[in-house]
Amino acid sequence: SFSTFFLLFLLLSSQTIQVMSATAASVEINYAEALQKSLFFYEVQQAGVLPEWNEVSWRADSMENDIIPGGWFDAGDHFKFALTIAYTATLLAWGYLEYGDAVKKAGLDEKYLNNLKWGLDYIVAADQGGSVVATIGKDGFDHTWWGSPEVYLRKMKLATGATERPYDSTTATSVLALCASSLAAGYLVYKDANYLTHAKSLYEAADKTRSNDGQGMGKAYYWMYMATGDQKYLDECEKDFIPNFPLETQSTTRKYTWGFCWDDHSQAAALLYAINTGKEEWIEQIHRHLEFWTTGYDGKQVGHTPDGMAWLFQWGSTRHAANTVFLALVAADKLFKDNKQLYEKYKKFAKDQMEYFFGKNDLGLSYVIGMGEKNPRSVHHRAASGIHDDHWNSLGTDEKTEFQTEYAHVLYGALEGGPNQDGSFTDNVGSYHHTEVAIDYNAGFTAALCGMIKHYGGQKLKDFPPIEKPKWPEFLIFASINQAAGTYTEIKVFAMNHSAWPTRVIKDLSYHYYFDISEVLDAGLTLEDITVKVGNDQHSGDEGKISISGPHLYKGTVYYVKLTFNDGRVVMPTGQSEHRSECQFRISIPDPKQGIWDPTNDYSFQGLEQNVMKETPYITMYDGDKLIWGIEPDGTKPE
Repeated sequence: SFSTFFLLFLLLSSQTIQVMSATAASVEINYAEALQKSLFFYEVQQAGVLPEWNEVSWRADSMENDIIPGGWFDAGDHFKFALTIAYTATLLAWGYLEYGDAVKKAGLDEKYLNNLKWGLDYIVAADQGGSVVATIGKDGFDHTWWGSPEVYLRKMKLATGATERPYDSTTATSVLALCASSLAAGYLVYKDANYLTHAKSLYEAADKTRSNDGQGMGKAYYWMYMATGDQKYLDECEKDFIPNFPLETQSTTRKYTWGFCWDDHSQAAALLYAINTGKEEWIEQIHRHLEFWTTGYDGKQVGHTPDGMAWLFQWGSTRHAANTVFLALVAADKLFKDNKQLYEKYKKFAKDQMEYFFGKNDLGLSYVIGMGEKNPRSVHHRAASGIHDDHWNSLGTDEKTEFQTEYAHVLYGALEGGPNQDGSFTDNVGSYHHTEVAIDYNAGFTAALCGMIKHYGGQKLKDFPPIEKPKWPEFLIFASINQAAGTYTEIKVFAMNHSAWPTRVIKDLSYHYYFDISEVLDAGLTLEDITVKVGNDQHSGDEGKISISGPHLYKGTVYYVKLTFNDGRVVMPTGQSEHRSECQFRISIPDPKQGIWDPTNDYSFQGLEQNVMKETPYITMYDGDKLIWGIEPDGTKPE
């Protein structure tokens, strides 16, 4: 697997749900809008302290204490992989190098370059001098817990006791070479000498290690050659890796089947080599590969869905097709522009595949979220779900259930995994082959969009992205009557955190229960005769312990008790036992005054039922002094 190094060397030398079949409808695509939204997806994936230019209103800082902060979360979970970040950055850089003028014309130059630099800077930071921080994340925990990145560390500490995410470093050639590729390509975009310095050192480390059978060196050779103009990279490539280009099974023909992805860069490397050398045998190599992906070559052809999508593999099928769209566009523009038949053929392939992604298929389904007439209902993505109780199985369904079925957020621009080979699509959040999204899925797609803008135009939206408004209360109170007698009222309360705009916790969290003491005063008692106490507190043994104070005067004969968390961050949207905090408290007068106490005139008592927990706006919740839930007795509501 020489391909990553080969591609790096080349770049541096130059700038299951079955749906009844229907007739595929035509689609109108604003490719600049699609690129704008794809870049939005990359901002959703940002980890660490978010930059000022991040426009995702529902995201906030996360994982600030990672050994290498920043970068992109890999997919619908919270892992960070240097390999896929480098792969993504390489493709984004390549797309810009080929079609930067189109990106500028669409008004997306600054946005594109900001997002690309975010990925490249992470790779620079991950370079440890001879090794790279390869993976950050806790394997079992990351795959089992479902929640937002902003509260990940809190849940991890609760579940495992750990306060920092584990990581591992590697000297694997495949990772080092691809990191070198990305920074060499990045140097060509920005002319940042630091990128080139790291690219050279990573290349040397990869070349020295030569693990993974030298995987990735081919791509690295190419990009290093393009970035430096140093003939030695090209010479090393031709001496060491071109003879080792993979072959078709039981054949002497260079491999042209399969496809370009993060784990196989052979055809991308071959394309770069063909462009930079002009050698006919390598131009023919690209011709064979693209014929395999279109009408077939020598009896071999990629699979196709019945309605026309080129289909290689079930896991993220759109991703492979999108990658090939990018290769086809570059090849048409660079290698076959003087061959009208092939030029038009590969452009048509690119257009047909793109239109399929955007909804020109028998399902009428756009696999690009936030584009087209109809999207899948499910997307395998934790942050977009806004789940607060770790119960994700009902997302995207019509189930009549107490659990969340609606996604909090629109994951604009994300390319979903795609259909089965028979054209069907399993629209289920658990079917990650079909509904997951990932930075590498969008990588070739984003680069291809740059080319599509060149050929078909487009302009960015002026009013994007929208600022989302919460779809449900983020902080709320449920309550019931535990007991009510002639001398006391005992109330059970759930204080809940269902925040998702963005997901957050509140340290100074409290709530008020209002009651009228007119009947107590009429009986000759005083305020001092009223006692308040907490009976049961879910957090009595930890830092969240609730204290109760009062009665405090609200107005006239209306008073309130204030229940305050020592640290309200214990109420966090991370699981079924954490998103709500239970407390039982009692307000009472001395026993000899039996029959005087009457809760029916109490503001917060209205609507409550015996032992039936229900939402109530009459118990108000606060962040410090700011009202965040409920209606105060004078009608005051949260802003």
